[in-house]
Amino acid sequence: MNDTDLLNGRRFVMVSSTASVVDADAPTEFAYEESGGVIWGHYTGDTVVHGRFVGTRDSDRIELSYVHLLKTGERASGRSVSRIETAEDGRLRLVEEFQFEGDDATHVSVCAEVA
Repeated sequence: MNDTDLLNGRRFVMVSSTASVVDADAPTEFAYEESGGVIWGHYTGDTVVHGRFVGTRDSDRIELSYVHLLKTGERASGRSVSRIETAEDGRLRLVEEFQFEGDDATHVSVCAEVA
């Protein structure tokens, strides 16, 4: 997984999270851009009105900082480390460990690439 633009133009949906219940009918959707190992993008859906992230990728490891606005009007931000996996059908999966700013708990989410 050394392609420097591996995630560029890919979309993912959240399929599970230890931080909240995922709405299967309207999951959070993530749009990734990547150039030379630099990653950025946005996300929306489920409890998130609008979110942004920026970070880096080295091989199958992603490190990001994120911030988003919730439907409740609250803002949330934090950091995450993800591992890229390849599913049997060839699509990518992101297994992410993340922490919200001001919270010591580590949460885990899984996102699947949208075909």
